Amino acid sequence: MATIKDVAKLAGVALSTASYAMSGDSKVSAKTREKVLEAARQLNYQKNGFAMDLKRSRTNTIALILTDLSGPYYSELIRSIQDVALSNSYDLIACSSMGGKDSTAVRFLLEKRVDGAIVLAHNITDEILQAAGSSRFPIVVMDRLIAGEGLINVVVDGELGGYSATRYLIDKGHQHIAYISGPANSYDNALRYKGFMRAMHEAGLEEKAKWKLNGGFIREGGYKSTKMMLMQGELPSAIFYANDEMAVGGMKALEEGGISVPEDISVIGFDDIQLAEYIQPPLTTIRQPMYESGSLASHLLFQMLNGDTVNDFYKLKIELVERQSVLPQK
Repeated sequence: MATIKDVAKLAGVALSTASYAMSGDSKVSAKTREKVLEAARQLNYQKNGFAMDLKRSRTNTIALILTDLSGPYYSELIRSIQDVALSNSYDLIACSSMGGKDSTAVRFLLEKRVDGAIVLAHNITDEILQAAGSSRFPIVVMDRLIAGEGLINVVVDGELGGYSATRYLIDKGHQHIAYISGPANSYDNALRYKGFMRAMHEAGLEEKAKWKLNGGFIREGGYKSTKMMLMQGELPSAIFYANDEMAVGGMKALEEGGISVPEDISVIGFDDIQLAEYIQPPLTTIRQPMYESGSLASHLLFQMLNGDTVNDFYKLKIELVERQSVLPQK
């Protein structure tokens, strides 16, 4: 059975252009639209049964599109959105964006198999989101700033979080601070790193290139990047892991290397996942309101589905949670 991707390939246009053309969007020229429609005819392309035209009835289903369905951060987010969906008598489909433009998640968006979507997936491009979003198909985007019809932004103040974490370490006397980053193309990571660098510059401190390592926002990445740091010999007095998952992995690597936290090296994380208070020592971190952000995103989505007007941008505050993984520098 042919898909919209097959139509785009045969017509020689981008996936988003094919989607625009099939929905009759005025952004596409008449010549290009005819080329796409001819390709669709040749392939006997039929929109998915859920993907009806603008007059379609409701599916009573919303989609949550995530880069990864595993991990404590995502489980909290899924739970919050599920709660709001159930209270509105809606079903929730959570799907991974693995595969990017070729993923099932992209088909859900472009073929409108649901009534609306919440997206936290940095590998879903702006072009795809702008092609899919409309007043009749609202999308709440939680991992970047993006403008377009039907697109709403809900973000956490990651820059302030990165700044606050770094400033906390500096105020404890730390001058040699490492930053373990998330994915290079992550908007969240970029904000946290920007806050880190702002605090470092204000204090007249320089970042050492060998102490900026990528852990990919996963526990194994935090473990491996910390092992790499240990192999280099010279250690910082403190490490800022850009999320708690990496901090958990990093603390394991430090323990294996005979490095004591916080006596030998201080550690701070970001997110305040449930595990953070149960590891030893309990992790000092930046709390971002996971459940609250998911609840807000879903409430906004249902307001838009009901035809209500909402703002196009919302920013949530962070909070420093002080536990036992940081000591003043001797």
